[in-house]
Amino acid sequence: MIIIGCSKTQTVTEEIPLVRTQVVKEDLHEANSGYSGEVRGRFESQLGFQIGGKIIKRNVDLGSVVNRGDVLMKIDPKDIQQTVNINSAQVYSADSQLRLAESNLNRYRQLYEQNAVSRAQYEQYENAYDVAVAALRQASAQYAQGSNQLNYSVLLADSAGVISSVNAEIGQIVSAGQSVITLVKDGEREVEINIPENRVKELRNAQQIHVAFWALPNTVLDGKVREISPVADKVSRTYKTRISLVDPPQDIKLGMTANVTIEDPNSQEKLYIPLAAIYQTGEQPGVWVITNEAVTLRPIKIGTFGDGKVQVLQGLLAGDVIVTSGVHKLREGQRVRIVGDVQ
Repeated sequence: MIIIGCSKTQTVTEEIPLVRTQVVKEDLHEANSGYSGEVRGRFESQLGFQIGGKIIKRNVDLGSVVNRGDVLMKIDPKDIQQTVNINSAQVYSADSQLRLAESNLNRYRQLYEQNAVSRAQYEQYENAYDVAVAALRQASAQYAQGSNQLNYSVLLADSAGVISSVNAEIGQIVSAGQSVITLVKDGEREVEINIPENRVKELRNAQQIHVAFWALPNTVLDGKVREISPVADKVSRTYKTRISLVDPPQDIKLGMTANVTIEDPNSQEKLYIPLAAIYQTGEQPGVWVITNEAVTLRPIKIGTFGDGKVQVLQGLLAGDVIVTSGVHKLREGQRVRIVGDVQ
């Protein structure tokens, strides 16, 4: 560009921008759906006390291995113990009243048989005996209930397994039924993933599912869909899915990060580009293609989205070099410089 002033001529050189690029490639792996997940136990118990109270003891931590019947937590039993003592005294009192009523009934039965007392007097003592029997039963039931409450102050493991979460601490007051410990029972291991609604049918009909693990790069297991939630999550609008692992080795631990790949045996190699490469003009998406160090906006037809990438159905060919960063700052025919080597 030449600018002519009053006294001299100045030459202004246009700055050539740096851009980040990528070579479009066909990718069979991207054509298959992949989801990140976490290794979970198939059977998980949310354990809580059957009574409320103050926790005074905790015997387990996160990751502790427990056996059936192990004591996990305890609630302060002082008040419950006093209730049991009261009920015990009531049982003793009711038993004494029953013995007295039985003695009086036997005495008046003999008198009635000797016609020394009337039938009405005898029936009064007979009724008093029945009342004493009922009172003893009531007191005994209250004592048994109090004893159960005392037993409920101790939280026991209902099966062998691993503690996956601890939601209460010593000194905390908890209510009856409140979940304080999550126990993952020994047995089957699964991977929990979340899938979008447009992939539910694909997952149900999946013939091949492979599960890889970030911590075990050489371990790839076959998986089977065991359960797909019938209701979408209120926030993410995805469906929680459980993938059963077929013959998992002992190295598979709870909480491991896993990648579930749903493979389609009929899938073909497809073109995928980063979402950041899309330049939208009106309703027509496009990408900047570099030819002879200059950019040209080429309209494309896009397909499915996922993991920050989008499938290109039309408009690009394998080997095309596209701009993947700063697409909104370019114009048609503009010369560009490439950052590093084209990848």
